[in-house]
Amino acid sequence: MVRVIFYVFLFFGLLVGPFSSAPNWIYSASAKPLQGLVPADWAVAVSVVDGDTLVLDDGRQVRLVGVQAPKLPLGRKNFKTWPLATASKQALERLALGKRLRLSYGGRRIDRYNRALAHLHNADGLWIQAALLREGMARVYSFSDNRAVVSALLAAERVARLGGHGIRAHPFYAIRTPDSIQRYIGGFQLVEGRVLKVATVRKMTYLNFGDNWRDDFTITINSRSRRLFKKIGLDPKSLEGKIVRVRGWVKSRNGPMITATHPEQIEVLPN
Repeated sequence: MVRVIFYVFLFFGLLVGPFSSAPNWIYSASAKPLQGLVPADWAVAVSVVDGDTLVLDDGRQVRLVGVQAPKLPLGRKNFKTWPLATASKQALERLALGKRLRLSYGGRRIDRYNRALAHLHNADGLWIQAALLREGMARVYSFSDNRAVVSALLAAERVARLGGHGIRAHPFYAIRTPDSIQRYIGGFQLVEGRVLKVATVRKMTYLNFGDNWRDDFTITINSRSRRLFKKIGLDPKSLEGKIVRVRGWVKSRNGPMITATHPEQIEVLPN
């Protein structure tokens, strides 16, 4: 998951305000999708499952692609509600419930649960994903087969971070450090730190954040994913010495690890 995102890119007049002052790309005349998205049909949202999932009047369920909202249990045993999950659901209800929405796609269209993986615009052209991110009611959550407009999603997310909105003000969703991430294995996290060394061993590239690769935090990139990096002109080796922010599920393998499957997972920050 990879595209290099610099802070400078994100200033479109980002200092937070009402949606009437939102950057132009959050709105699109006649709900015309952003470049890179393929427009499809229209439907009306009749119910909201949680902060990133809704049901249409034709029976389809839509998983708002590109974002992850705080999770509700939804029948899962012993699952604890994430902070602000109810507020996130209410935000999506306000933005979408009962409204006519245009679906558009930027990659894979159906997930394993038979949900549509769609971007949504209302009749006024408001991009629902970007609106949720600006309010701090979701965070960017991308996949290697659905990368079309991740840069714009990250820009919207940054608005909430700068303003301390929604989940950006809650410690549950805080950006972690390589030294603290050990406590969050098994969760989806954002980790920020300096890449100490980059090494490729056989088919795997390792971005190490400490001297002891057996215990310290690491980003791993396999050979297939590495080709996606190089396709956009980014050699993972060039990240050595850079401060980066990576997002993904934290696993334990010789210390805490996040697997980067595409360049958009990694943002390069100013040194």
